[in-house]
Amino acid sequence: MQAKIFLSPSMVRDFVNVASKCDFDIDIASYNRYIVDAKSILGVLGLDMNSVLTVTYDGFNSEFEGFLKQHAVAC
Repeated sequence: MQAKIFLSPSMVRDFVNVASKCDFDIDIASYNRYIVDAKSILGVLGLDMNSVLTVTYDGFNSEFEGFLKQHAVAC
């Protein structure tokens, strides 16, 4: 599955905390140039927070889905 979200630097910690509770892999791409593990706070902070982030994952967690919906960007 894929979602497009926008995160400010102050939201990164919350995002990584929610992602870390998931038992499946979650990747984030920024401008499709860099792909980082969403469970890595340093990796996520290294992305361009001024752009839309593409989150790719293959599983379901209701808390994670809720976070994604809260920060979703209209395509």
